Amino acid sequence: MKNIPHDNTLDSSISLLLEGYPFLKKRMEDHQTDIFQTRLLGEKVICIHGKEAAALFYDNAYFWREGVLPKRVQQTLMGKNGVQMLDGEAHRHRKALFMSFMSRDRIDDLMGLMLRYWRAYARKWEKMERVVLFDEAREVLCLAACEWAGVPLKPTEVREHAQEYIEMIYGFGGATTRYWRGIHARNVSEKWNKKIIEDIRSRKLEVPENSAAYQIAWFRDLDGELLDLHVATVELMNVVRPIVAIATYVAFSALALHEHPEQVEKIRTGEEKYAQLFVQEVRRFYPFTPFLGARPHRDFEWKGHQFKEGTLVLLDVFGMLHDPEMWPDPYAFKPERFTEWSGSPFDFIPQGGGDHYTGHRCAGEWITIKAMKVALQFLTQEVKYIVPEQDLEVDIHKMPTLPKSGFEISDVQYTGSNVYAEV
Repeated sequence: MKNIPHDNTLDSSISLLLEGYPFLKKRMEDHQTDIFQTRLLGEKVICIHGKEAAALFYDNAYFWREGVLPKRVQQTLMGKNGVQMLDGEAHRHRKALFMSFMSRDRIDDLMGLMLRYWRAYARKWEKMERVVLFDEAREVLCLAACEWAGVPLKPTEVREHAQEYIEMIYGFGGATTRYWRGIHARNVSEKWNKKIIEDIRSRKLEVPENSAAYQIAWFRDLDGELLDLHVATVELMNVVRPIVAIATYVAFSALALHEHPEQVEKIRTGEEKYAQLFVQEVRRFYPFTPFLGARPHRDFEWKGHQFKEGTLVLLDVFGMLHDPEMWPDPYAFKPERFTEWSGSPFDFIPQGGGDHYTGHRCAGEWITIKAMKVALQFLTQEVKYIVPEQDLEVDIHKMPTLPKSGFEISDVQYTGSNVYAEV
């Protein structure tokens, strides 16, 4: 057996919080290897990197996800006992529920709602001195997601609930205040979503039968029983929360347009699939998911290294998206690079790898891509604005991260459009 290189510290938890996204990549480079071992929160962890490592990581014959998520991630981002933490037949059965929301017609319905709310918000922005795009995007996306999912949302509640979802998303990487805000936001949001599930089941609330809220409320697991009320609540939030999270990618897209103005005309003139290339490069270039975790469900050997059952294994997502062997000149923003991409499920993994239907790749990845393209259409073809002086630094030592200012715009003019472009 080959020895796995060790990170020479008693525990690297503080270093991870301080270093953020580059933590794994830096150590891979220091050890000149695609595998190393460290300790996080007192637990032995093996960290892996590369296309072959990703193929291994997403092979259900070796890995499971049960018991992987740290308590802080469950308390803020994911909740307990959702689809992400299932394995085997139970995972396939529950995942099929989520994939049923991903038909072309249902996704097109959601995109139509998003564009409608973008246009409504643009008229409001015309009266505002400055607009923080990230803050507005989370409201637009929360409105669209809730309406699409069958979640009742009063106009007076939009800002509150959009903020709750963002605090969950940004809470898991915080050390103190941000973390506790994330816990509080999840507790409040779970109470709200639990009432929705209860009201659907008691017939007090009528929602469309094809909506996520209805389907989750009446979904039966492998044992033929309705989902536990708490689990159903978590799963309903697992539909809406990731859509609200796309606000981060909207802010990054606007930043990319600002820093690379030559890209605007390429998108505006509708070059063949250029918006798709641009969106994929935003997802590769800007940091979002730092790493993903799994545990071997049996002992095995890989490339001469021993993996023991139950050991936590982290896949280096950020490092892989900035690996010069996979992505030449990785710190340059080049959408055209995706014209040559093979479409492998194991090298471009901003929202997980492997198969959407049978594996743990994000069920909402198609929604993310299309939602970003709708936002691009809106920003490049339907509004004019000025980008005032502000702090646009993206701090890669903070997880998750976004432009420090949230990307502010001013002097917004809605130019209007009667055409909903096919995206």
